[in-house]
Amino acid sequence: MGLKLRTRVFDVGKEKYVNFTELATAMGISVSQVYRVREGKRSINGRFITGAIKAFPRYKLDELFYVAPDGSQDDHRE
Repeated sequence: MGLKLRTRVFDVGKEKYVNFTELATAMGISVSQVYRVREGKRSINGRFITGAIKAFPRYKLDELFYVAPDGSQDDHRE
């Protein structure tokens, strides 16, 4: 079984941003990219990671992203 990069950006973002538009603006990426990553239709890439760091400067990288088994629907580390 492979591994896949997952994110907590959407959980963390609920506290700071009202919607995907605000989150995308803060990240400097398109709303469609944010939505597609959220829905699992697009992989997390460098622009998404850079945007997350920009939007959440007080968080460490490992607080925003983690690795999980590929195929896992879990977006939270247990």
